Amino acid sequence: MKAGDGVETYGAEAQPRLGFFTDTSVCIGCKACEVACKEWNLVPEDGLVWTGNSYDNTGELNANTWRHVAFIEQQAPDPIKEGKQDFRWLMESDVCKHCTHAGCLDVCPTGAIFRTEFGTVVIQDDVCNGCGYCVTACPFGVIGKREGRAASPSAGSERTSGQSPDVLQTAAASGGLGVITKRELGGDGGMHKCTLCYDRLQDGMEPACAKACPTDSIQFGPLDELVERARERCGDLVEAGVSEARLYLADENDGIDGAGAFFLLLDEPEVYGLPPQPVVPTKDLGTIWGAAAAAAGALAIGVAAAFIGGDP
Repeated sequence: MKAGDGVETYGAEAQPRLGFFTDTSVCIGCKACEVACKEWNLVPEDGLVWTGNSYDNTGELNANTWRHVAFIEQQAPDPIKEGKQDFRWLMESDVCKHCTHAGCLDVCPTGAIFRTEFGTVVIQDDVCNGCGYCVTACPFGVIGKREGRAASPSAGSERTSGQSPDVLQTAAASGGLGVITKRELGGDGGMHKCTLCYDRLQDGMEPACAKACPTDSIQFGPLDELVERARERCGDLVEAGVSEARLYLADENDGIDGAGAFFLLLDEPEVYGLPPQPVVPTKDLGTIWGAAAAAAGALAIGVAAAFIGGDP
């Protein structure tokens, strides 16, 4: 898989690109990934309203849902069960794709969005001004603005000056890291999405969602190794009779140059609410600006020629 745009700026400090492979064929819809993500990243609660869409209580990715488990009920034979059942659930844990060519990164005016040394894409909440340009630049609808009432401080917590919507929480970290302090963001008006647990990566730990997944539906590691493993898994499923098995976003020649989080699906992407052929909106930005510059140059030459060739 290609390196992400901008990672070359790290030089010798750049690390092997890391990412997610989500194998939906073994997802059981337990939502452990959603819970682990919220607990580690202190993401505000959501999904408390009954959507009426199977067991899907969060609906979509947004500022307060960085992992979303979709439930699709189908009146169709389940190929994994060799046709012994005429009904199946397709379950898929969706997440930010950490695109190789990330439109959100292209359009951010403040530098709040950056490419990490691991090739992932992260929003710095203390730099984000909430303009929302990144929302329209994402072909997957991943990013959202966190609005609403500020969070109330919990017992023993303190507020930071100038950050009234935020709450400081202190907790014991796993992996021998001791005690850490993190901010729980309330109605801060900023844009938010999955960070692929950047803080955990820096300490050699796997993301919380992958750590919590009981079936290894969410697999984490070096991206090239994951792609190779995914292709082998997909081939095994097709050989076993699951003809609809396919990889999604594992092709570095697609409209986003491949993704840092890709999926094995058991039906068309649209069934899961995913765009079939995503294209980053800024893909042709260089060509557009080049054409605009050429037009401006031609206009300037025309104006100059008119002045030079005019009557004295």
